[in-house]
Amino acid sequence: MPEVMTIGESMVMLIANQGKALELVSDFSRHLAGAESNVAIGLARLGHQTGWISAIGNDPFGTYIRNTISGEGVDTSAITVSLVHSTGMLVKERNDGGDPQVYYYRKDSAAANFTPEMLQESYFENGKILHITGIFPALSPSSKDALFTAIKMAKKHGLMISFDPNIRLKLWTAQEAKETLLEIAEMSDLILPGLHEAELLVGTTNWEQVSKFFHEKGNQFVIMKNGADGAYYSIRERDGSIIEGYKNGFKVETVVDTVGAGDGFAVGLLSAMREGLSLGEAVTRGNAIGSMAVMVRGDYDGYPTREQLEAYLAK
Repeated sequence: MPEVMTIGESMVMLIANQGKALELVSDFSRHLAGAESNVAIGLARLGHQTGWISAIGNDPFGTYIRNTISGEGVDTSAITVSLVHSTGMLVKERNDGGDPQVYYYRKDSAAANFTPEMLQESYFENGKILHITGIFPALSPSSKDALFTAIKMAKKHGLMISFDPNIRLKLWTAQEAKETLLEIAEMSDLILPGLHEAELLVGTTNWEQVSKFFHEKGNQFVIMKNGADGAYYSIRERDGSIIEGYKNGFKVETVVDTVGAGDGFAVGLLSAMREGLSLGEAVTRGNAIGSMAVMVRGDYDGYPTREQLEAYLAK
């Protein structure tokens, strides 16, 4: 059974091969998109046993998603195949060197209709980490209920809850996001917001205030991603003492596609923690894989194998 599992929606992604307005583009490449499956794939490439929980449609896109994820070595036995709802998709423009515009077609998708009854509690019995994001609970009331149920099942079996807020304001209002994500934060052991997410949730990007806020919420590990510049981190020890620091990012000469960098950071962080590295060392690995992700087009395409990561760090 997987040691690290994720739950969330993955979609077929069509990326424009031409750098112009989408209405003028005639050539697209097919890829896979999904924050949670990105993390599962990245960890699998580093040799960790991972699993992905979700729902897909009984359609060619659903088959493509399942085959692609399982082909990366991720366990897909907890997937539900819907005979009623279709697989979601998105279209992404080509924008060399910046954040591309993304258009979603996911309303009433199979994943948006995921329910708590689709979860298998036995799937969590031998796990170590459940990694979640703030995207899945934003899809629908039923996916939100399913996420909270998954958290409770995972905690019952002693899994660490890793939480990336990953706020998507196209899916819900800022107030809805804040209320739900803070509730999830109270159930989590590790939280890793970006600067803008910390500002929405806490009202500030001041590191001392952000770390204090989430430690008081119950998070043992708090990491605030500072984009290409690096990340702050802190850990609350058993005696209540706090160990904190900052790790610089890795310089990238040419940024190709920024999507997937945050998930790559989570891959590096969680893999290093599973291997017994210190939190500071884990953040450094997160920064490394995040920087590797932006050099390649596609959400997870730049995530390294173990050998590639070691070669990158050696440089």
